[in-house]
Amino acid sequence: MNSEKVVDYIVDWLKDYATKAKVNGFVIGISGGIDSAVTSTLCAKTGFPLLCVEMPIHQAEKQIARAYNHIEWLQKNFKKVALQQVNLTHVFDSLVAALPLIENEEQCFMSLANTRARLRMTSLYYFAASNGYLVAGTGNKVEDFGIGFFTKYGDGGVDLSPIADLMKSEVYEIAKYLGIHNEIIEAAPTDGLWGDDRTDEDQIGASYDELEWAMIEFEKGKKSSDFMGREKEVFTIYEKRNKANKHKMNPIPVCEIPSSIKF
Repeated sequence: MNSEKVVDYIVDWLKDYATKAKVNGFVIGISGGIDSAVTSTLCAKTGFPLLCVEMPIHQAEKQIARAYNHIEWLQKNFKKVALQQVNLTHVFDSLVAALPLIENEEQCFMSLANTRARLRMTSLYYFAASNGYLVAGTGNKVEDFGIGFFTKYGDGGVDLSPIADLMKSEVYEIAKYLGIHNEIIEAAPTDGLWGDDRTDEDQIGASYDELEWAMIEFEKGKKSSDFMGREKEVFTIYEKRNKANKHKMNPIPVCEIPSSIKF
């Protein structure tokens, strides 16, 4: 991949979109992960104002440290980059205390993880509305269009998606080209929604390299029966998640009423 040309293309796309939309800049949640680091850097390169929001909710200290180190690096290298911290831990705890208990433990944990993402989305749109900014999404192609590994109306609630046509491996290539800190590049990918050290691979059961392979094979029309061993296992994981998360990846279904009934 020609990283230089891809970066220039995305930056020009962002500038053009923001200019046509007549907005003042971008706002993005910084997690300390590779996707938000790359996306925020691309936004910063546009020259538009960029507000980086750090929103811990019982967050691991190393994730917070990576986020702050990255924002500090952005501010040293680009103009018009601002930092805003919003500690949502107490907000989250208060909301949880006000909600009824879910007896199914697995469903409870998943619901709480998604609630974290939705609180962050709400906060980002607060700042977007206050400043006339666009919320920049951080999802990559595998997450957004392969397995639907995002929270509906959470980290999936954005105005535009600069890196959603890049595979995870391509995001890493762009990160190296941009000079993103090695501590971010080398960190195991995690959504940071569980309050522990579980990684994306722990949750999904497959690495991003494996999922990229499965996505390519799936788009060729292959089925799990075409493979054996680990390949079959990975392809089945991809296939199941792709099917289960169609409601996230497809447009919201609209009940279209025939005019013969309405009139």
